Amino acid sequence: MEDFVPFGSRTYLVLFLLLLVTRGTDFLSTWVATPNMVLEGNPIAKKLGWRWGMLINAALCVAFAFWPLPAIVISTTSVLVAARNFQSAWLMRSLGEQLYRQWHVERVRETSLGLYLFCLGGQTALIAGVGAAVIFFARDSRRESELLAIGLGIVAYALAVAFYTLLGIWRLRRAHKAEAKDSLSGPVPAAHHDSNPV
Repeated sequence: MEDFVPFGSRTYLVLFLLLLVTRGTDFLSTWVATPNMVLEGNPIAKKLGWRWGMLINAALCVAFAFWPLPAIVISTTSVLVAARNFQSAWLMRSLGEQLYRQWHVERVRETSLGLYLFCLGGQTALIAGVGAAVIFFARDSRRESELLAIGLGIVAYALAVAFYTLLGIWRLRRAHKAEAKDSLSGPVPAAHHDSNPV
């Protein structure tokens, strides 16, 4: 696989279409799950919003279509993220974003942190293991670069799931500690007002 491909070439157009479809699928699955981005785990995407997010992603599709290896990595990761979104999107939509978020937070708070992290580690390690196996066996293939990119995309997905899930748990625990601290300190007493003017 060449390092770079010329603009307008057949390979460029195929990669551009691949990026456009896979990034578009990621966007569609996110919109189905959380149209107001209440449940968006990526703080950068949440801050950008739909309009800026689409413009920046379109520009990235144009740029990365020149470079086959990252284009395939990004496409693989995007498809897996979209699949994960679609898995729970129906529940998020049926409950509503705020109610789903509240329900999810309550379930996480009722679960021991050790069990939660063990399950997250198991999930991401197994997915990363599939990616590592694809990378390992790519050496013996005529399509070594493409398989390497797919394997890297699977590993990148596993890392993204771990990172954004841990980020969400860290934020949740920080908010919970702040709430607990506020409830322990009790109400702030009102300031005493002297009836006599100074």
